[in-house]
Amino acid sequence: MALTQNYKLNLIQWYPGHIAKAEKALKEHLKLVDVVLEVRDARIPLVTHHPQINEWIGSKPRVLVMNRVDMLLPQARQTWIEWFQQQGEVPYFTNAQQGKGVAAVSKAVQVAGVAINERRKNRGMLPRPVRAVVIGFPNVGKSALINRLLGRRVVESAARPGVTRQLRWVRISDQIELLDAPGVIPSRLENQENGVKLAICDDIGDASYDTQMVSAALVDLLKELEATAPHLLPKQPLLARYTLDPTPFTGEAYLQALAEHKYKGDVERTSRQLLTDFRKGLLGEILLELPPGYEI
Repeated sequence: MALTQNYKLNLIQWYPGHIAKAEKALKEHLKLVDVVLEVRDARIPLVTHHPQINEWIGSKPRVLVMNRVDMLLPQARQTWIEWFQQQGEVPYFTNAQQGKGVAAVSKAVQVAGVAINERRKNRGMLPRPVRAVVIGFPNVGKSALINRLLGRRVVESAARPGVTRQLRWVRISDQIELLDAPGVIPSRLENQENGVKLAICDDIGDASYDTQMVSAALVDLLKELEATAPHLLPKQPLLARYTLDPTPFTGEAYLQALAEHKYKGDVERTSRQLLTDFRKGLLGEILLELPPGYEI
């Protein structure tokens, strides 16, 4: 899916200094952790998997959390569930803002904890609270998930990347202690199509990309997904929202036409509005990534 082939763009790169420091501290803290909760954006579940996480956590149990399930159609979620099951993994789909699916995540951590304390008992050691860590890209909903697991707001949560800056431990119950970690991303985004998807979903800082380029790429991506897997998306989301059919346009040309149609020719405003509407779900429940080898 060659999202970037039609655009002359600066490479999307976003690696704030606090992330580099957090990654170093996180790798140290992982030695103390029993269970890893990896949180991903359900719209782009493979793009939001850090390529080094498997290396960092080794054989530690992992609970795979797909947040923002409210932004997927049920059939899109089921498609990803089946793909992950084929890989031998169990994804837990959540809407951390509303609390949907969080109880199942908590239970999965507790089940892993039982096994850990059973091994401790067999070695003559006393049981202790399970130590878990929540890791993932910026702005995928880690802090919101922690607040839901705790049943109260103890960590700051906001709809922008880079809010959490420090590692800190919070106690969920007598059974579980949780480490809240800042978002971590690869130091270099080698795959620019992935970078564009991260930008569309607001999972990297807006200083790292050109809004018009990313908005145009979103239009092209939606057209390609509609052609490939129409039953996994809402019907004609751009036409339904803006009463302007994108079919005869490239993404770039559609922005120009939409600007004339609705925003007095202001392409930058049009681009920002398009991204905002997508991020707020006003275009409908839209996935941006299909499982590898997907066929209708």
